[in-house]
Amino acid sequence: MKLSKAQREQVRMKYGGMCAYCGHPLPERWHADHLIPVVRESWGNNKGVMNEPQNDTFENMMPSCPPCNISKHRLSIEGWRNWLQGHMRSLNEHHSIYRLMLAYGCVVETGKPITFHFERVGHNVK
Repeated sequence: MKLSKAQREQVRMKYGGMCAYCGHPLPERWHADHLIPVVRESWGNNKGVMNEPQNDTFENMMPSCPPCNISKHRLSIEGWRNWLQGHMRSLNEHHSIYRLMLAYGCVVETGKPITFHFERVGHNVK
């Protein structure tokens, strides 16, 4: 769906100008993301066609910084959470520089589960 300027501003302010996912202030060139993905075809004659067009609604739009939206891609919120948590395991298992940064106290792992900004401020995910 193409958002009007007024709708885009409403999406931007949904969380006070913050990214719905990481909670950082939105940059000038922020993204309007589908919380529940529309899953577009990425090749062939159907490139760009939505497999889940029912999710292309104003209510499903979330303000996102580009790194979060690009990382989330076409994943569900739980799929993305699991993917992110998997990277922590990967850092520990396969990246010696990361392990050194842990050893020198430059990085501190909290063990906290990933909680997105919209979850902390009370948005209900369907």
